[in-house]
Amino acid sequence: MLLLLLLCVEAAALAVLETMFLPLRFDGTLLPKLSDWPFPITIAVAVVTTPLLVSWAASLSERVVTAALPLIVWFFTLMVFGYFEPGYASGSPVLLLQDWRGLLLLAGGALTGAVAVGAVMARNAANRPGLYETAGTQ
Repeated sequence: MLLLLLLCVEAAALAVLETMFLPLRFDGTLLPKLSDWPFPITIAVAVVTTPLLVSWAASLSERVVTAALPLIVWFFTLMVFGYFEPGYASGSPVLLLQDWRGLLLLAGGALTGAVAVGAVMARNAANRPGLYETAGTQ
C-alpha cells in the first residue's frame, strides 16, 4: 500500500512538473536564443514515465484499478494544475497552453498510460484462461 501511495505521489509530481515546464521556448531567457522555437520536452517525459508508473503499479497487484491509479492521479493533477490553474490571475492561460503543446501533453501521457493499462488487462486475461472467452471461438 505504501509503494502504491508513493507511485501516486510520483505521478502527481510529474504532472505538476510537466505542466510547469511545458511553456519552455528557445527565447534566450532560460534556453539559448533560436528564433523562439518551443521546446516541449515534457511531452516526451510524459510519454515515457506514465506507462512506467502504470507498469510499476501493476507489479504490486493483479487488480486493474491498482495499475490504473497512477494514470488517474496523473490525469486529474494535470487537469487541476493545467486548466484550473491555482493562483490564476492574468487574462490568458499560462501553464497548460491552449495550443498543440497542451493537447500533445495530455494525449501523450493519457494514451500511453491507457495502452499500459490495456496491457495489464490483457495479461490478466491470459493468466486466467477459464474466465475469459477468446474472440471468435464458439
